[in-house]
Amino acid sequence: MTTSLADVAASNVTLRAFLHGLPGVDRVGADQRAATLGTRSIKTTAKAEAIDLAIRMVDLTTLEGADTPGKVRAMCAKAVRPDPGDPTVPKVAAVCVYPDLVAQAVGALGGSGVKVASVATAFPSGRSSLDVKIADTAFAVAAGADEIDMVIDRGAFLAGDYLKVFEEISAIKAACGRAGGAPGDEQGAHLKVILETGELSTYDNVRRASWLAMLAGADFIKTSTGKVQPAATPPVTLVMLEAVRDFLAATGRKVGVKPAGGIRTTKDAIKMLVLVNETVGEGWLSPDWFRLGASTLLNDLLMQRQKMATGRYAGPDYFTLD
Repeated sequence: MTTSLADVAASNVTLRAFLHGLPGVDRVGADQRAATLGTRSIKTTAKAEAIDLAIRMVDLTTLEGADTPGKVRAMCAKAVRPDPGDPTVPKVAAVCVYPDLVAQAVGALGGSGVKVASVATAFPSGRSSLDVKIADTAFAVAAGADEIDMVIDRGAFLAGDYLKVFEEISAIKAACGRAGGAPGDEQGAHLKVILETGELSTYDNVRRASWLAMLAGADFIKTSTGKVQPAATPPVTLVMLEAVRDFLAATGRKVGVKPAGGIRTTKDAIKMLVLVNETVGEGWLSPDWFRLGASTLLNDLLMQRQKMATGRYAGPDYFTLD
């Protein structure tokens, strides 16, 4: 890479030159590698450890127009104690809600250690002014959100206006700083940037959007809103994992990855963990660096966990619906 990373955002021209100078993605190769890794068989003790790790990585999510404070409080109780009958089940990483429900989630979680994430920036479309997006973010952070999941302007990205996307991400990153703390420090909210990969058309665009988000300051890059299909496919997740690996090598800065949308079963989750281990290594096998955005996955993980412990499957009605 001949362009200095400090200079790539000087203009739309330099950003375009840098992003289009990234190595192209072999679509067939990415599909085949993801499919091959998806056939790995994880059993016995390794499977039990993988299930507990996947539970610890879950961002338990409700993002519906019908969400209520009561539903959020119930979800928070489940996040802290996923199976009331088994205190050995680990807590999830975070709950993810709309900005107006952040305060309820913060109050319900108390000092549990489960983080509160909030979508922002006119989620899920991203179609609003920058002032509105900043206000949306600042509102969630002021209410106590630990993490902000923002959406990029896919229209601007697909039109080649990379500088607009870069500047919006940078502005939202700044808005993640709490009063009294610099953006990005321990007093600020971490920023997850949602690429909405189902609308980006090509793996090359996924790689470019990943790099663009990381250059602009993303702490995590995230596949999807969960509102567009396809969402978190294994090949797309593979491309994003390769991007964070290469970004670390180029800059020394480590960025997390969050596939979200369509991850519903324990088998889906374990496939993702294998992708992580084989692409970026054990250093990313932590909730600090890898998350699973899901609303229905947790129950399947709990059912599989109980099956391994007792030899019997619990019925789907044994666990609460989210």
